[in-house]
Amino acid sequence: MSGKKEKREKRLQEISLLRTIPYSDHQRWWSEETIAVVTGANRGIGFEIARQLAGHGLTVVLTSRDTGVGIEAARVLKEGGFNVDVHQLDILDAESVSEFAKWIKEKYGGLDILINNAGVNYNLGSGNSAEFAKQVIDTNYYGTKNMIKTMIPLMRPSAAGARIVNVSSRLGKLNGRRSRIEDEALREKLSNLETLSEELIDNMVSKFLQQVEDNTWQSGGWPQKFTDYAVSKLAVNLYSVLMANQLAERPEGGKIYINCYCPGWVRTAMTGWSGNISAEHAADTGVWLALLPNKEVTGKLFAERRELKF
Repeated sequence: MSGKKEKREKRLQEISLLRTIPYSDHQRWWSEETIAVVTGANRGIGFEIARQLAGHGLTVVLTSRDTGVGIEAARVLKEGGFNVDVHQLDILDAESVSEFAKWIKEKYGGLDILINNAGVNYNLGSGNSAEFAKQVIDTNYYGTKNMIKTMIPLMRPSAAGARIVNVSSRLGKLNGRRSRIEDEALREKLSNLETLSEELIDNMVSKFLQQVEDNTWQSGGWPQKFTDYAVSKLAVNLYSVLMANQLAERPEGGKIYINCYCPGWVRTAMTGWSGNISAEHAADTGVWLALLPNKEVTGKLFAERRELKF
């Protein structure tokens, strides 16, 4: 076993141990009245995040694009004794998002935690096609962004603050070794809060999609691995930093904390079951961030319960 792999295995063992340690009463800011919404929760990481959150005593709303599949997933959790509700939600469908927002407001008065897990990836192994780039960007970035914008007005005020956790990727690091954007001027603007804006992020994504259409993206200085997925997750990470800065201005009692995390290469349908991490391990950091007693953590990217240099 290589040193890097051995170190990783040790960290996963540490996390497994940490997960067995119960939260103390003074750490538990949540209760069964706390509403957590998980998108794309009918399988894989989303299902496991829903299971773990429900296991901590929260009320979890499991959402799924396919109504029947979502109902079946919720049934499995309910049979396990978990407090779970279910609703159809397609983050690419504005009408579906609007209908969900109306329902969550009417039934629960809003939500306290939003886990943006729904996403797609069409590259496996060593492949790096941009054939489905528009769908990847639309789902992973624009779909996630639309959910954040729609849900923020519905996030219930509390002393602990509401939480948004975006399932993202270390491939979306601005200064990653293999995933950074080569355009130094753009990278500088994106890394500076004074110049970072939603328009700048959208323009970056539009430029990439235009190059995909022109078939010039491979020489465009974009991330080298899983390019479309990496660009989509870079946009999510940047948008989260932007929103964290804006949301920090909210008054006490109305705070919203937003973070991203990389679950790793997980054994799920999205990776063709070729991953090296279980869904249980992959869900852990997302659940940990959602329940974090320390309210001051926001606008960060994590992996395995550790902050990554963005």
